Amino acid sequence: MTETACDNDSKARNGAESGEAAQNLARRLAVVVVTYRRQHLLGELFDSLAELTTHPWRIYVVDNENSQDTQTRVRDFGERLVDAWGEPDDGTERVVYLPQPVNVGCSAGFNAGMKRAYRDGAEWFWLVDDDVAVLPDAVETLAPWTDAHDVIQGARFDFFGEDVPQPRDLNVAFGTPVLSPLRFGRAGYRVTNVVSFEGALVKRSIVSAIGLPDPRFFITMDGVVYGYCASKVTNPIMIPAKVLRKTREKTEYDIAGLAQITGLSNVQRYHLMRNRGYLARYLQLHGDFHPFLFALGTMSTFGLELFRLGTVDRADMVPGFFELFKGWMASRRVMHDPDWKPMHGATHTC
Repeated sequence: MTETACDNDSKARNGAESGEAAQNLARRLAVVVVTYRRQHLLGELFDSLAELTTHPWRIYVVDNENSQDTQTRVRDFGERLVDAWGEPDDGTERVVYLPQPVNVGCSAGFNAGMKRAYRDGAEWFWLVDDDVAVLPDAVETLAPWTDAHDVIQGARFDFFGEDVPQPRDLNVAFGTPVLSPLRFGRAGYRVTNVVSFEGALVKRSIVSAIGLPDPRFFITMDGVVYGYCASKVTNPIMIPAKVLRKTREKTEYDIAGLAQITGLSNVQRYHLMRNRGYLARYLQLHGDFHPFLFALGTMSTFGLELFRLGTVDRADMVPGFFELFKGWMASRRVMHDPDWKPMHGATHTC
């Protein structure tokens, strides 16, 4: 079919509007990166950030290793961006290095990076782990959604270029992932109550309302709870368009035709069970906690992890079982801690 002049005019207008939206988003867009002992992967992320067709306002790199190597790479990357993009209009750094005294974990790392970016005046926070690369047109992909939505989760490619499954919604009764298929409506997005800290885009007003990521999670379930809290003040959305690709290969197993199952470390196993205690406290806070159903969810989670141990992590069967059990007992202590308090809005914590 031959394109008409009207068709070309319409495409030009749409392109101009998309470009304007991307520039508006980028004007105060903070990319927050958390890294720990993966300098080679961090280099790939830096290369991809440099190739963004619309460059962000500032990049914050939280170093949980406090490594001289990482510090040097960040400094060199900042100089590279100044050469390519020019000096920032406000006379500050393109890249901000935030070393941590100890490995504070993923959630606390994003807490530290977002806190600094919030203080500096960021309007949008794009949360990126160190084992991904951003796609060149990612800002243009996300920008059109920012007029009507405050939390946006883009999709990802895996290491081999295949689709990474989007995070499952949270079944608040059981505190477990919803198993129903993910479907996008005619509007091109779906409302969710979780996010992933691999590519979530969050508006400043949401951070003001619900606070920063809870640093006590360390790893696992931090994005689930942050998305759940965000869903209490807005409608987070997922879009099918890709904005990232994974740069680290993960060993996956396809067992009896089931969905792919990845192995876990014992540290992850412990925190997966322990952090259910924090999830329970946030569910209690918002009136969504059902003790019996949540207990069933905990038992099903424990059972699923035993299945994982018996199928893909057999070498860790005994220590893995004890880490799961220790995490379960730790979750009970969190659930009954009389001094526990939730994260407050960022206006109180920044």
